Amino acid sequence: MIITIQMVMMGFISKLLERLFGKKERDLLKQASETLKKVAFDEVKEVHSIWDYLKFREGSQAKHLADVIGFEEWIAMDEIRRRVKEVYGIDYNNERSLYPYLKALTDANLYETSDIGGKRKWRKKDLYITIKSKVKKEAKETVKEEKELNSAETVQN
Repeated sequence: MIITIQMVMMGFISKLLERLFGKKERDLLKQASETLKKVAFDEVKEVHSIWDYLKFREGSQAKHLADVIGFEEWIAMDEIRRRVKEVYGIDYNNERSLYPYLKALTDANLYETSDIGGKRKWRKKDLYITIKSKVKKEAKETVKEEKELNSAETVQN
């Protein structure tokens, strides 16, 4: 989009300069627009899970919950407590100590809750973020040219 706007502006400016000064300036402007084309950017999109970036404090209930609750199966509180005891060796005698953390994570839209048959169950949500970055096309083209030259040299040898 930015490149097309620049190209339109360059065309407008070249016509204006041609009318004012002549052909020489128009040729200079064409050369400048060609260099703009070479330095154009490619937009690269990378998709990452938000769970790769979330870090909970070691030893906290939130860390325990994040480690024992998965994405695919719905897990009840009894199973959560059993898994925490198995993984960390910590026994939560009172279920109420975990509920505030589960509620906070659910309110933050990181966990899903199901209340079927009178038992609550939880699971993690699959949340993804898209990261856009710009890479110069010119750099990619020079890498391709170097690879072609290297392959041509190996063929000649």
